[in-house]
Amino acid sequence: MRSHGKSVVVWILLAMLVLGLGGFGLRSFSGSLQDVGSVGETKISVTEYGRALRQEMQSRSQQLGQTITMAQMKQSGLDQQVMGRLIGQAALGEAARRLGVSMGDTELQKQITNIQAFHNASGNFDRETYKFALRQQGYSEPQFEAQMRDDLARSVLQSAVGGGVEAPQAVTDAYTQYVSQKRGFTWAEITEADLAKPIAKPSDDTLKTYYNDHIQDFTSPETRKITYAWLTPDMLQDKVKIDDATLRQGYQARIDEFKQPEKRLVERLVYPDMKAAQAAKDKFDAGKASFEDLAKERGLSLSDADLGDVTKAELGKAGDAVFALKQPGVVGPVETDLGPALFSMNGIIAPQETSFADAREELAGEAESDMARRDISKQSESLQDKLAGGATLEDLAKETDMELGQIDFTADSSDGIAGYDEFRKAAQDVTTDDFPQLENLPDGGVFALRLDKIEPPAPIPFEQVRAKVLAAWHQSEAVKAEEARAKEVVAAVEGGKSLGSTGLLTTTVPSISRGGHSDELSPPVIAKVFATAPGKAAQVTADGKVYVIVTDKVIDAKADDPDVKLISGQISQQLSQSLANDVLNFYATAVEDEAGLSIDSQAVTAVQSQM
Repeated sequence: MRSHGKSVVVWILLAMLVLGLGGFGLRSFSGSLQDVGSVGETKISVTEYGRALRQEMQSRSQQLGQTITMAQMKQSGLDQQVMGRLIGQAALGEAARRLGVSMGDTELQKQITNIQAFHNASGNFDRETYKFALRQQGYSEPQFEAQMRDDLARSVLQSAVGGGVEAPQAVTDAYTQYVSQKRGFTWAEITEADLAKPIAKPSDDTLKTYYNDHIQDFTSPETRKITYAWLTPDMLQDKVKIDDATLRQGYQARIDEFKQPEKRLVERLVYPDMKAAQAAKDKFDAGKASFEDLAKERGLSLSDADLGDVTKAELGKAGDAVFALKQPGVVGPVETDLGPALFSMNGIIAPQETSFADAREELAGEAESDMARRDISKQSESLQDKLAGGATLEDLAKETDMELGQIDFTADSSDGIAGYDEFRKAAQDVTTDDFPQLENLPDGGVFALRLDKIEPPAPIPFEQVRAKVLAAWHQSEAVKAEEARAKEVVAAVEGGKSLGSTGLLTTTVPSISRGGHSDELSPPVIAKVFATAPGKAAQVTADGKVYVIVTDKVIDAKADDPDVKLISGQISQQLSQSLANDVLNFYATAVEDEAGLSIDSQAVTAVQSQM
């Protein structure tokens, strides 16, 4: 179902935020096709549809980290979602037109000047930036302002139709109780030690049968035999040496980092006048209020008053008074630029000084890495030229600082150069027909690779994985035996025994919330607790382990609990929004039915063909 619940203004504002990036590269549409559809007299233009499609494609591409094609959009139904959204906007626009809802020039100007994409470097609306952004998107000023006016009118109608919808309290309470309800339970894990007899040793025929039945577990993944050449700053550091004079210059440039003055941990409360500040200080001195109490009286928390660790100079006029304290305390009132203030000093940070000798190793490492990165950057063009001229990776390793390597690359490879995302992506994408290309690494390094061969997935011979097969078979048989034992325990508990009397080691959890975390139990076990009636036992297998759980009690949520109140408010808000969306859906559908909806499939196809 298409949703009309989101503010139609949001779509245009979001679109404007990306205008500064150069738009979406939408081609202009020409010919006799002008509209892809309409609701009554409100049209959906081919340009509007194309822009919306392009925006959706770009958004999805950014989310997935890969380019989304029009074919993929259609396959996943995203093109229908885009059309549904535009139809919903057109329906609200048609309703606004019929009712005579419009937006005045003053409000229109306010909305446009508030759009961040139209602001200059100073943060103010700039007409030249405005014009440029519209040109990038293919708008004229009258076109954009007319569309903006329509969107604002639709938002007014949308607020009138969907505003004020509230979820029934009974429904909110039911959801809140479901989410907030807790359980107390007892559990026991059944291990091999709890079995009546040990797991028998299997014959080779048994293991071979298991091997054949689970051959996918004993199959090597696709392996890509790759040769690569790479160069990183670390490889050049032995060749790059920085003299002490240069390092001392770097030390002096960062002297504030290596020589830090004494600091104090300080909180500050500012008062409107000296009389109020002195009264507060008297109250503190008399032991009638803590500094936190004084903050609360000002409507603040201690975090609001916290200045962090500050130097004497940073405290300005209060520096002398605060730094005169040799242990935590409160001083003031002190006249500051903000007004009379009290200062609470909570800790002393001694001055810190790192000598050049102590900092030299760090400075040298950073400087050498930086020089190595710059050296690689200078070499990059030459390296690329060599590859373009037909040089092999082996040639690069012989003639340059690049190092040659080989890797049997699989989807799980992560050692060495495979630790770089950039290499893994290139290794996955390369084909045997590709020529090596120089690519960058995030640490300033470069690499090039060649796919020599692809070895498809293949079963590993039984003899090579016999130990692994034995372990997997044993685990499988142990779980089966443990599950059988668990059923016996469940039956005993249902017959009146307690879980503890069955000889298992039990643990009692007094309380846990739905979906709560346990260091010992995985989520499926917790879910089973909530699916089991109080006093009943159940068996659950999770992560290769077998458990028996007994739900001891249901702990209902208390309506006056602050956490429950917070959850209830969030649920009420979400349900109310969902109901408002439904109301808008029904309203828009009614408008479509009354005014008439038409879609030009030829125009839709024409727009999609240009994506």
